[in-house]
Amino acid sequence: MVPAIHRPAEVEVDLLAIKKNLQEEKAHLKPGQKLFAVVKANAYGHGAVKVAKMAARNGAEGFCVAVLDEAFELRDSSIVDPILVLGVTPANEACIAAAHNISLTAPSLEWLEAADKALAKKDMVLKIHLAIDSGMGRIGFSEDQEFIAANEFLRNSTHFIVEGMFTHFASADSRDSHYFDYQVKRFNHLKNILSIKPKWIHVANTASSIFDKNIHSDIVRFGIGLYGLNPSSNPASPDLESEINLKPALSLVSELSFVKKVHSGYGIGYGSTYVADSDQWIGTVPVGYADGVIRKLSGFKIKVGAHYCPIVGRICMDQLMVLLPEKMPVGTKVVIYSNNPEDPNFIKKAADYVDTIHYELACLLSDRLPRIYHE
Repeated sequence: MVPAIHRPAEVEVDLLAIKKNLQEEKAHLKPGQKLFAVVKANAYGHGAVKVAKMAARNGAEGFCVAVLDEAFELRDSSIVDPILVLGVTPANEACIAAAHNISLTAPSLEWLEAADKALAKKDMVLKIHLAIDSGMGRIGFSEDQEFIAANEFLRNSTHFIVEGMFTHFASADSRDSHYFDYQVKRFNHLKNILSIKPKWIHVANTASSIFDKNIHSDIVRFGIGLYGLNPSSNPASPDLESEINLKPALSLVSELSFVKKVHSGYGIGYGSTYVADSDQWIGTVPVGYADGVIRKLSGFKIKVGAHYCPIVGRICMDQLMVLLPEKMPVGTKVVIYSNNPEDPNFIKKAADYVDTIHYELACLLSDRLPRIYHE
């Protein structure tokens, strides 16, 4: 998708906020811990390359992505630090990952056997991290016998460097530690029967680090916290308090592209879900659900000039409409998502409004929106 540079709408990213969050987390690390910046999903909508370069300059010792192509994007941009692909990469892609010095997740014995065959044909060696499913229910080893067999297989293979072993927690951001403790117990059980000694054992994500969960982890995979957002973002409960100061980095801004007066009985948008009950001023903003501003945000108040104005009618693919308090000029600045937690249109409050998490709203922001960086 081509960035729409001839339209007044953009994602603004405060790189100094990202730098601050990273430095705060670095200072919070336990002795010997390393920080890997998680820049998957285009750095949670913030822009992977720009964020990664900022992180590399300020103490990140590696990077995590979700898919192999995201790792290639970093390598193509001269990022030379370690990169781990957290998702499952098809085993037949093992050679190209090895050629680019990219570490892959090994989720099963079957995957290891298939990757070994591919690597053997070209006499290549791949760095891997053994994924443990301790209770997330996604990917990784969970049964003793398969894990023991995988360890035996790796001892006899010359095509792998076992760089790490890791798991991911389902509820590190919860006040209730019952399931978290269960996952730690399951992970430690498999760790205790591990016969190959990896360079890094890592379990810590943003939540388990900034909420000071008492667990050993050689690496902290610093994700949502890098962008200044609290991982404890359940709309139904207050956020847990972070041990570090987080500064949000992202805002979504645009302008009024059109302003008109409508009369009583006039419908706005598809399906006329909003009908004016008096003469009213309606402003149009050239952003819609194709940009990631979902239709459920209808009714949410965004900032137009100095006023907070409700989105009225259904959000369209490329435009949305707002109810203005008065006639306002075309070109008036519009802030759809603010990066200030005190503002009514802070992205977390928008997420609460539509009963989701801020991760989702940030990741939905499409490539049609140019990213503008401030530092």
